[in-house]
Amino acid sequence: MISPALVFPDAASLAETLAGEILEGLERSRQAGRRYVLGCPGGRSLRPTYRALARQARERDVDLRPLIIAMMDEYVLHEVGGYVSAPVEAHFSCRGFAQREIVEPLDAAVAPPHRLEPGSVWVPSPTDPAAYDMRIADIGGIDLFLLASGSTDGHVAFNAPGAPLDGGTAVVELPESTRADNLRTFPTFASLDEVPRHGVTVGLGTIARHSRRAVLVLHGPEKRMAASRLLATDGVDQAWPASIIHGCRDGRIYLDEAAAQGSVRPAGPELQFRQEERT
Repeated sequence: MISPALVFPDAASLAETLAGEILEGLERSRQAGRRYVLGCPGGRSLRPTYRALARQARERDVDLRPLIIAMMDEYVLHEVGGYVSAPVEAHFSCRGFAQREIVEPLDAAVAPPHRLEPGSVWVPSPTDPAAYDMRIADIGGIDLFLLASGSTDGHVAFNAPGAPLDGGTAVVELPESTRADNLRTFPTFASLDEVPRHGVTVGLGTIARHSRRAVLVLHGPEKRMAASRLLATDGVDQAWPASIIHGCRDGRIYLDEAAAQGSVRPAGPELQFRQEERT
């Protein structure tokens, strides 16, 4: 199965569309009296979407109380007795990213009675990774999993090339290619040696099994190689973990023209362009 791909003129129009879809899903869940679970990566690819989400929440005065932010991963540090999550105040903490880049802007955008409920940010724990999959399953899965692809190795969350396709949440060793990509995500790192060597992450199986819908986002010329690889892949390729999007229910690829440049689809759904977005 090959996921449909939608090409936007730029990252901003992509983000506006995706943010609108998230808020529509949230409203449907609110009307149905259930929580809306949004699977979120840290990092650069979804930053425009998170900003657009807060802006649109302000414009619509959205009720955020049904929202759950399920983060995909977190850096862990090795200490005597095992692994512990990176401190939330660390510049590279994914929990810290969620608070600074998602929760605080959203809460600032709406009236206090409509802010996220306490405990609405979920992060996998290195002391009991499997519990994260159980927690997701118990709530009925992830309504929308937002995904991104590593520029050079196709990692998704902390799943590197060769990660098991049916894998659940686990503590993993991060290869140098993933750590090098994360130097750009967290530019306060002075060198590769400062990037942690382990993380706790949802598995590729977690993403495929528990997502009701998934959207993989690619924008900018830096993502051209990743876009070309994903668009040419016929199904899930273990050597390029972000191709798990092809194994998800209602999986879609959203990319801008800068990322799509030079890409072709030899089979399956053709690239669809958002012509009405052009100026």
